[in-house]
Amino acid sequence: MYKELLGYKIFSDNKEELLKEIENKKRVNIISGNPEVLYNGIKNEFLRNSFTKEDALIIPDGVGTLLAAKINGIDITEKIAGIEVMNMLLEEARDKNLKVFLLGAKEETLIKCKEKIKESYDGINIVGSNNGFFDLDNCDDLIEKINESKADILFVAMGAPRQEVFIEKYKDKLCCKIFMGVGGSFDVFAGNVNRAPQFMINIGMEWLYRVAKEPWRIKRLGSIPKFLVLSLKERGKR
Repeated sequence: MYKELLGYKIFSDNKEELLKEIENKKRVNIISGNPEVLYNGIKNEFLRNSFTKEDALIIPDGVGTLLAAKINGIDITEKIAGIEVMNMLLEEARDKNLKVFLLGAKEETLIKCKEKIKESYDGINIVGSNNGFFDLDNCDDLIEKINESKADILFVAMGAPRQEVFIEKYKDKLCCKIFMGVGGSFDVFAGNVNRAPQFMINIGMEWLYRVAKEPWRIKRLGSIPKFLVLSLKERGKR
């Protein structure tokens, strides 16, 4: 169910088994394991400690991660995108009446995101929200707000590494069972940006579509070759 890559335990089964694994855990921090996020962990001890804890569940999000696994002879069943897991959890939340809190993005995006989620998942219980513009070192009021909502699931959309830092820094003070950093997913739900066409997702080219639509993302691709170089070095040690 898990395979080791560069010191990380990467979930290696399918989406159905992933959902079972999340349900079986008392508490879980779901990490979208794309090369940028995993490379951040390699270079940042605070994040690496977070990503290797017992409550961490790293999903193979991105063709770069799958390629790194292949380089090292590691079999991963399928790429699992963070937004797909978010959709799965929203469906679970609706069906089981779990409470959801949305944290991140601009206020106008957050409002539209909530509306779209409620339209798509009729009856879902979104118990609170907060935009992503706050001081990470002064979160007492925000922590109180989340805890008062009694949220079961916290989605954090503030981009890497800010969202991962927030979750690790404060998760032990929060009531939630499921934590997940979801990057730009609120923008997708709000309709600000679209996912790639399905055929591009299927052939692992969603990243190219996103860069074409949002050219500023190109600077973030630099972590991919660095991550793959580390993967090649790892293969040499095996």
